[in-house]
Amino acid sequence: MYAFVAPGQGSQTPGMLAAWLRDPGHAGRLRRWSEAADVDLVHLGTKASAAEIARTENTQPLLVAAGLLAHEALATFAGPAEPSVAAPGPAGTAPGSAVVAAGHSVGELTAAVYAGALAPADAVRLAAVRGRAMAAACAETSTSMAAVVGGDEPEVLGRIGELGLYAATFNGPGQIVAAGAVEDLDRLAAEPPPGATVKRLPVAGAFHTPYMESARRTVAAAAARTPFLRPTGALLSNADGRIVSDPDDLRTRLVEQLVGPVRWDLCLDTLGRLAPDVTVCLPPARTLAAILRRQLPELTAVSANGPRDLATVRKRLDAVRERIGAMPEQPAPVRERLDAAGSRTAPAPAPEEGRAHARL
Repeated sequence: MYAFVAPGQGSQTPGMLAAWLRDPGHAGRLRRWSEAADVDLVHLGTKASAAEIARTENTQPLLVAAGLLAHEALATFAGPAEPSVAAPGPAGTAPGSAVVAAGHSVGELTAAVYAGALAPADAVRLAAVRGRAMAAACAETSTSMAAVVGGDEPEVLGRIGELGLYAATFNGPGQIVAAGAVEDLDRLAAEPPPGATVKRLPVAGAFHTPYMESARRTVAAAAARTPFLRPTGALLSNADGRIVSDPDDLRTRLVEQLVGPVRWDLCLDTLGRLAPDVTVCLPPARTLAAILRRQLPELTAVSANGPRDLATVRKRLDAVRERIGAMPEQPAPVRERLDAAGSRTAPAPAPEEGRAHARL
C-alpha cells in the first residue's frame, strides 16, 4: 500500500516550481492550469516574492499545482496495477487497496486527485476559487490564527472557548491552532493555558471557522458545478479522518471544511492504523514530513520536493510493488486493514456541532 500526503497553506516557498518548469511537459500543464484557474501560476512559482505567494488567493492554487505536477510525473512511473495514481477511475469503482491519500486543508483537493476523485484542472480551479473567496472573507473582519503548543488539551480547548475563539486545526497531540478576532488572540498570547505557549501565525484570517461563511457559500457554488467521481483509492477526510467513498459526500466535506476544524490528527491516526508500506510527502514536503516523522516514526516516508526526488520515489514504490507481487497472499485491502485495527472516529459533525466542539 502507498500513501500520498499533501501540504496546506504555510508550506510555500519562493521559486518552488522553477525546477519543474525546466521540463516542457510540466510547463505546458502549468500554463493550462493557469488558464483554468485565472491565475499566473508560472509567475507565482518562479519569480513571485515570499509576500506575494503568501497571499491566500495565490498560495492555495500554487500549492495544489505543486502537488499535481508531482502527480503527473508519478503517473508515468505507475504500472497498470496502480490506476488510481495515474488518473481518476470510472464512477462506481470501489476504493482499492493500493493508494491512500490525505491532504491538509487545501491539500485535500490535491489528495482528491491522487485518490481518483477529481481531475487535476478542476482541483486547481477550485483551489483558486477557494483562495479568492477566503481572502475576501478575511477582509470582512480583523481575524487571524495562533498555534497553541503544549498544555493539557481540555484546558487548552477551555481557554480557547473562554476567549470566544475557535479551535480551527488539530495537528496532533499538543498542537492546536486557535482562530478568531485579533484582540482575542492577543489575550490568549498574554495569558496562555497552563503549560502551553502561543505563537501567532502569519495568515490573513480565521480559517476553518464561521468567519469563513461567505467563502463557504462561494466555494459551494463552484463545487456544485464541478464533477466528482467515486474515489478509486482511499481518501481520508479532514473532518474526521475517515475514508470518503461517495462523490457527493466528498463535495460536501470539501465545502464544509472552510468553516469547520481540520482534524489532521485523526487523519494521521487512520494513516498509522493503515500502516502503508511507503508514504510520499508531496511538494512542498518539509512541513508535513516533519510532522510525520514526529508523530508516526514507524512509517517509511519519502519526500518529493522536486523532480530530482522522483527517481527515489519511483524506486521506493517499485520495491513495494515487487515485494507485494512476490507474496503468496496479497495484503488485506484498505477497509479490511482499518476494520482490523478498530474504529476510532465518530461520523463527521454537522457544521453547528463542529462549531460547538471548537468552542468547548
